[in-house]
Amino acid sequence: MLIFLLPFVYLRIHCKQNHIQPGDWDKGKQIDATMDQARSTISKIFNGEPHSYTRFNLTRNMEGDNSQVEMKLSSDMDEETGGNGAGEHLNHNSNRKPYVAQKLGRTPKNLCFMAVATLLIFIIGYLIGYLVHRKKDLAPICADSMVRYDDSAAIETGAAPLMNWDKVKKLLAVQVSADKFDSVFREFSSDNHRAGSLGDEVLGEKVVKRFREYGMKIWTDEHFVKVQDAPASGSNSFNYKGKQESPTGFLSYSANGTITGTVLYAFYGEENNLRLLKSRNVNITGRVILVKTGRISFAEKVANAAKMGASAVLIYPDPSKASIGGSTQLYGHVHLGSGDPYTPGFPSFNHTQFPPINSSGLPEILAQTITLDMAISILRQLGGANAPEEWESPHKLGDDSDVITLGVDNVLKEKKIVNVFGVIKGFVDADRYVVIGAQRDAWGPGFAASTVGTSILVELARSISDMMKNGGLKPRRSIVFASWTAGEYGSVGATEWLEGYLSSLSMKAFSYINLDGVVTGQKYFKVAASPLLHGLVESTLKEVNSPNKAGSLFSEFAKDNMESNVLEPLKLDNAAYPFLAFSGIPSASFRFTSENSDYLYFGTTLDTREKLNAATGNKVPQLAEAATRVAGHMVLRLVHDHLLRMDVEKYNKIIRNHVAQINNKVHSVLRLQPQLLSKVLTMQWLMSAYGSYSRASSKLATDIQNSNMEDIETRTLNDRIMTVERNFLSPYVSPRDTPFRHILLGSGPHTLQGLYGHLEALRMDHPEADAKLFRNQFALATWTIQSCANSLAGDVWSLDNEI
Repeated sequence: MLIFLLPFVYLRIHCKQNHIQPGDWDKGKQIDATMDQARSTISKIFNGEPHSYTRFNLTRNMEGDNSQVEMKLSSDMDEETGGNGAGEHLNHNSNRKPYVAQKLGRTPKNLCFMAVATLLIFIIGYLIGYLVHRKKDLAPICADSMVRYDDSAAIETGAAPLMNWDKVKKLLAVQVSADKFDSVFREFSSDNHRAGSLGDEVLGEKVVKRFREYGMKIWTDEHFVKVQDAPASGSNSFNYKGKQESPTGFLSYSANGTITGTVLYAFYGEENNLRLLKSRNVNITGRVILVKTGRISFAEKVANAAKMGASAVLIYPDPSKASIGGSTQLYGHVHLGSGDPYTPGFPSFNHTQFPPINSSGLPEILAQTITLDMAISILRQLGGANAPEEWESPHKLGDDSDVITLGVDNVLKEKKIVNVFGVIKGFVDADRYVVIGAQRDAWGPGFAASTVGTSILVELARSISDMMKNGGLKPRRSIVFASWTAGEYGSVGATEWLEGYLSSLSMKAFSYINLDGVVTGQKYFKVAASPLLHGLVESTLKEVNSPNKAGSLFSEFAKDNMESNVLEPLKLDNAAYPFLAFSGIPSASFRFTSENSDYLYFGTTLDTREKLNAATGNKVPQLAEAATRVAGHMVLRLVHDHLLRMDVEKYNKIIRNHVAQINNKVHSVLRLQPQLLSKVLTMQWLMSAYGSYSRASSKLATDIQNSNMEDIETRTLNDRIMTVERNFLSPYVSPRDTPFRHILLGSGPHTLQGLYGHLEALRMDHPEADAKLFRNQFALATWTIQSCANSLAGDVWSLDNEI
């Protein structure tokens, strides 16, 4: 390019030498002559001939591998005068007279000008090259421009971040402080803010006001949902051996009616507890099952009992949590699902004309909570056999003399609920966003259940907004802050939003962070998350300091073994669960806790600031600060890095373990019941699908290594990452009948865990086992994995399909 600039440099020098001013540039002949001199001079320098040019005619010999190159020398004058050939083609103005070149002699004066012009061009080119090279060397390469799948491998993305990650961390550290939380706690505390109540509405307006102060775009989402509340009389009732009791607590979505049956003590009401009783010839049909809280949700306890033929379930507080008090009432729901159970699979918008239908997760048996004192009174009078030794329980199971009559008369109501949203828009991929949310409602004061989470939500929104206004933060992607309601009825507000905008969210909302119940103690730190986010969780724990002692959260809680000490399964009653298992959005939920089980006062009216102070040693603000930093680091990492911090290879181990378990169980069935599966089932299908996913995930890592990480290419890679969780949702089951469609982390017969259970039923020759149905479910699950692998592989010509 510099060669082509030389004639113009020479022209400028010549004009100055001959006193030609810009106003005289209409003297065409003089300028033409000057240009000819410049061209001749340059030709002399490089070719030695001022009047010739070289024309290359490249022709491909299509009959062989050799190429022919034809070089033809032509006269400049011939071309310029339009003689023939290329010169004739280039002569656009046939009326223009050809200019006559003036010969330029090799005088010392002209040689001096040529030397000066050449030197000037060289100096300018050198300076430009130096500045560009220096700018590239000084471009910051920070942690966010490295893609890390493990501690030993780091891949340079090649894309400069919008802001150095270390600076982002420092900005967040300045914003978040424990001293700021007391005033926020007071603002969002309320003694009565059940879903749809005036107190709930007031808190929602406070969140809107806060978001508006931060300059965020705000909107609301209204739904009209059906929920069950306590009877008009104020309580349900039961009569055991002549003693009438009327607990004021209740379980929403229980069946209504009155039944009479005998009591059967069943420990925690887990499926294996009931199967153990059945294996010992204990009759469960028609019995009223008495179980204690813990280990699984209320809904799962009732579903397990119904599956075994029980007529009702009574749930009481775990006696090991005696500090809860003997008269404390329990509240909850028993819908084995999430959202409004009377509009399953679609949103409860106003005036919807969907036909009336019930969720498959609604129980058909009665369910009621009772106090610890009421439970102890029943347990002391039970007869029959002793409880199994495995339970380490002093109680008896109950016999035919332990008759109880239970009446449930809950009232079904329609309530208007309002979700509140605020968004901080990104600067590159504004249409991609992480959602962070907290429930706003509670059965009573709900300080740990809702107040702390809502306070962290608005404080994080304030912090990030201020980082953008005063710190220069420019996130690549957007952040949506959500204040949900009706969470106590089974994540109703959040699920209705997902159902209403599922198609819009599928490739836009790439992650969800849940803030419900994040502070309930200080002894442990637990995380329930999609495997895709485990690496992000680990890096976050290494960067956030512990509120308990010097060092990071990782060094305190996860140094020995993160998988066993920190990670836990994402449960059905966790608000992040529908995002993951229903919508296919990678989700995470975390908590500081003093015990491995749920907080003692959830689902009671005793969930106050005083109780949480006692559980945390008066360190609620400090723990809230740490929780805010954890959530902030995760959210900012997800919207800051060029490549999403999600490791698709984490699912390799999970799929492999499931495949191994199913393979072992298939061989077990073939030994005991060979007629069921022989010659019609091969494990090669499932193994091949696993292999395809493993290779596709490895190929993605290779593609990342080979990528220059330009914005368009990064977006394509991120699209491949984002499809993984969504493609694990089985397309072969109905969202209405089986809402949690994730074949690895969902629930139902379509999951790999469901296949394993079905094989066990076949092995035991259970009457409900169906070999044909199993083969169908097996094939569909296999192809779901293969389809996920195909999508992850990228383009259709890159597929690795061996089935």
